[in-house]
Amino acid sequence: MIPYKSEPLTNFSVEEHRQAYLAALKKVESELGKEYPLIIGGERVTTEQKIVSYNPSNTSEVVGTVSKANQELAEKAMQIADSTFNAWKKVNPVVRAEVLFKAAAIVRRRKYELSAWLTKEAGKPWVQADADIAEGIDFLEYYGRQMLELAQGKPLAQNQNQINKYSYVSLGVGVVISPWNFPFAIMLGTTVAAVVTGNTVLLKPASTTPVIAYKFMEIMEEAGLPAGVINYIPGSGAEVGDYLVDHPRTRFISFTGSRDVGLRINQRASVLNEGQIWIKRVIAEMGGKDTIVVDDNADLELAAQSIVTSAFGFSGQKCSACSRAVIVGDEAYQTVLNRVVELTNELVIGDPVNEETYIGPVNDAGAFKKITEYIEIGKDEGRLVAGGTADDSKGYFISPTIFADVDPQARIMQEEIFGPVLAFAKAKDFDEAIDIANNTVYGLTGAVLSTNRFHLEKAREDFHVGNLYFNRGCTAATVGYQPFGGFNMSGTDSKAGGPDYLVLHMQAKSVSEAL
Repeated sequence: MIPYKSEPLTNFSVEEHRQAYLAALKKVESELGKEYPLIIGGERVTTEQKIVSYNPSNTSEVVGTVSKANQELAEKAMQIADSTFNAWKKVNPVVRAEVLFKAAAIVRRRKYELSAWLTKEAGKPWVQADADIAEGIDFLEYYGRQMLELAQGKPLAQNQNQINKYSYVSLGVGVVISPWNFPFAIMLGTTVAAVVTGNTVLLKPASTTPVIAYKFMEIMEEAGLPAGVINYIPGSGAEVGDYLVDHPRTRFISFTGSRDVGLRINQRASVLNEGQIWIKRVIAEMGGKDTIVVDDNADLELAAQSIVTSAFGFSGQKCSACSRAVIVGDEAYQTVLNRVVELTNELVIGDPVNEETYIGPVNDAGAFKKITEYIEIGKDEGRLVAGGTADDSKGYFISPTIFADVDPQARIMQEEIFGPVLAFAKAKDFDEAIDIANNTVYGLTGAVLSTNRFHLEKAREDFHVGNLYFNRGCTAATVGYQPFGGFNMSGTDSKAGGPDYLVLHMQAKSVSEAL
């Protein structure tokens, strides 16, 4: 592959960087409350119905008001995307890749401003917002380079009487349904993967984070992307989402979100609609219930640090987040539990505009209700040793919460909570720990901390997750280094940021010429 190096994260201990972020926050605050239109075929379309984006740290603060698409406008966007596809698919892949490289340069120049938007709209603390933007840059750079490589096709066996060629062709119109928890990186990555491979896109971003998606649209326009290649149509999942998933001209759906919605999309996409001439492709990432296993011979301080970072980074609102810690042995269990509680109690909770904040708000009122209900369930299923409190008087704040001595079959050990809630369980030996880790319908991420090479090799073979980490936490996959995607109910294991991902947006064509 053409050389690629991941985007470095910002060191906020450097005063220049710190001041740049503070200035960006002031700039964003001066722009709060603006209205944003749909973008269909390059045309700005304003509707009467709106989606209001609120700051989850301060729900009285409106981040922006976005026009809301309906089925009529979704149909218009589909027709434009379908028509634009015929031209875009024939654009030289090198040119398509160069649009991504230009976009990466623009994002790099605006990274503090874009991060500040994430702090306001998604409630991301500085470090988490910065990482989200850096991952977006990585997707642009990595997928651009991947496309340059795939444009060459693949070699085939040849003989004296034939010329055989193997190449990739674009699919068509893709519907991208992106999540709120990585509202820049995942939204961008899923969209540009479709675009650089010659497809056109109907982008339906999450309704709680539509403003950052509009900023992305502006960046792609500045980078030279032709009108109609990406069409920005935020709207209701029930009205616009279902309509586009069912549409006979939809060629593929790229979805990131919950298991239940992902399964519903997969089911609807399997239905043959009138006028449809292909089997729709579904690329889905649908969540996790992720475990960190700590062996009794592990570096227990490293284990505790890894658990806290993985469980409570961005308030646990990551599909890769550690929501289960399984510790081998009585002594290690008590040592790790005590240290994790100590570290958790040191975490700063508050508005993420403040640099020292580690735990910001959860996404919205629905998330707040769901997580607090699980905390009440946890009080009956385990021993509350940290947190357990919540406050939605101004924003949606939930203290990082830990339950000890939880049965592996308990609901808080089995169901995805998607918030700052961690359950501890004890295993008598390493084999039992791996069995507990695998005791879930999901299979996204996991981590093992151990100094026993034979135990690590057992985990390599038997721990059934798409992303497995040794002697570190189970979050923070890096594009190009740890391709991301999971097994079982975690989705289609499509491995975003990996060497196979772009191929999912194309189909292979074999041409043989007799001589």
